[in-house]
Amino acid sequence: MNAPGRIFASDSLISYIREDKSLEQVMNVAKLPGIIQASMAMPDIHWGYGFPIGGVAAFDYEEGIVCPGGVGYDINCGVSLVTTGLTLNDIKDKKKLLLDRIFQKVPAGMNKSKDLKLTKSEINEVLQSGLKWAVENGYATEADMRNTEENGSLAMADPEKVSPEAISRGASQLGTIGSGNHFLEIQAVDRIFEPEISKNFGLTGEGEVVIMIHTGSRGLGHQVATDYIKTISNSGDLNNNLTGDRQLNFVKTKSKTGESYIGAMFSAANFGFVNRAIIVQKIREAFRETFSTDVDIDRIRTLYSLAHNIAKIEEHTIDGKKRKLIVHRKGATRAFSGEYLQSGNFSKYGHPVIIPGDMGTASYIMVGRKENMALSLGSTCHGAGRKLSRKKSMESFNSKQVKTDLEKSGIYLRMVSESTIAEEAPGSYKDIDEVIIAVRDANLASPVARNIPLAVMKG
Repeated sequence: MNAPGRIFASDSLISYIREDKSLEQVMNVAKLPGIIQASMAMPDIHWGYGFPIGGVAAFDYEEGIVCPGGVGYDINCGVSLVTTGLTLNDIKDKKKLLLDRIFQKVPAGMNKSKDLKLTKSEINEVLQSGLKWAVENGYATEADMRNTEENGSLAMADPEKVSPEAISRGASQLGTIGSGNHFLEIQAVDRIFEPEISKNFGLTGEGEVVIMIHTGSRGLGHQVATDYIKTISNSGDLNNNLTGDRQLNFVKTKSKTGESYIGAMFSAANFGFVNRAIIVQKIREAFRETFSTDVDIDRIRTLYSLAHNIAKIEEHTIDGKKRKLIVHRKGATRAFSGEYLQSGNFSKYGHPVIIPGDMGTASYIMVGRKENMALSLGSTCHGAGRKLSRKKSMESFNSKQVKTDLEKSGIYLRMVSESTIAEEAPGSYKDIDEVIIAVRDANLASPVARNIPLAVMKG
């Protein structure tokens, strides 16, 4: 190991971690050359491809490496949270109708977009400019863009490094949810812990209805990862693997392949930001049709949209000196304090950190702690984290029973495939409250508000 392994977790959460291979992955990541500070893992850690889910590792941008296994196949899988200005009382009689309309407008599972199929040149524009394209073409607002990580547009994106196959896979997938752990959820703010910060973020108070979207760059991002993992693995360069784990094959950031991967990965990230923004627009349409003139569509706004599968180029202070790093976050969320941001909407407190639970439990809005910039380079968890594999979940849960249990709890469920429900059963995940307590007590981030599910849409 070229650096220590640093795991943020409680005693009870560690017991789950010991049951899979994620600790071994933390050790393997620590063998990567030039790793800075530590191979880190958040409280939602579990086994993944290459890095563990919840893994964080940084390298010098100019002289270091980039590792596709530290980003994964679902590039810019992330979360958007949408405020509505409505309360529980406003929607209690129309909750099912609202989700049904969203379900009709937002394809899920393997379904493709019916009303938005872009040409190759249009997709190249999306890949190049991200939300700038969406705003210019009426698929997002200026406010949506301001309230998105990096304004939803990563400048180093290079569409020329994205394969025709990846572009073909993405052609009909903008504005879609996908399957697996991706979802759309109507929630209500259940509790506010920090009134001043929540107001700064744009929440109106307890009881407000919000909508959470969890999806990424879909097939386009998956193909980008597939292409470059294959290229690096087949290069025959033994120096690309020094860990013993082929899933951690890497290249120098300044190599031809490294620069190509970064350009393609950022392009896929831009695609992911646009994908979630278009879903927000479809949500606005669903509200307009459901509530007619009874709702102010302008109040349906993006509170924040963030990535939790990405390698970002960031400046951090290491041993008293500022260094440009490439920080890999695999199933981990950026959690920057206001001091780090310096300017913009969230420079006073830090940007919103959105942490989904599972479809039967709470989700959280948090804010990064100043101390965390040194602790984990401004990172935190991305969710509750699995405690059972998908295979084990399928063996342990019955989809119909899971749906029945959710409905008994007042949660309306729409899904494309029943098998997904067993895979994503609440019992498959760690206790989100315990994970949040671990995040808080480790000084990674502080809770601002907690949301509870009202209606859930799954692929």
